[in-house]
Amino acid sequence: MFILIRKYTKVRSVADAARRAKSGVGQILRESPGFKSYYVLDGGEGVGVAVMIFEDRESANAANAKVMGFIQASLHDLELGDPEIVAGEVLVNIQSAA
Repeated sequence: MFILIRKYTKVRSVADAARRAKSGVGQILRESPGFKSYYVLDGGEGVGVAVMIFEDRESANAANAKVMGFIQASLHDLELGDPEIVAGEVLVNIQSAA
């Protein structure tokens, strides 16, 4: 598995950005090969974080390019700026026994 994390630090409303991105980003990701899951979290004080999980690096990078294009075209009025991106292969995966 491969995880790609985008962190934005000056978001006026993380809830609004997440709501507006949900359908567009969701559609892109659902159509992307290797897609596993997507999460958005509100880190408080204008910090928004998006986490994408894919089967492999190539799939994640291809989808991220499409997602960034959507964000720049459709959410430009939110002035999100350039995100800090952290990405890498999953080394440990612990899941609930339930």
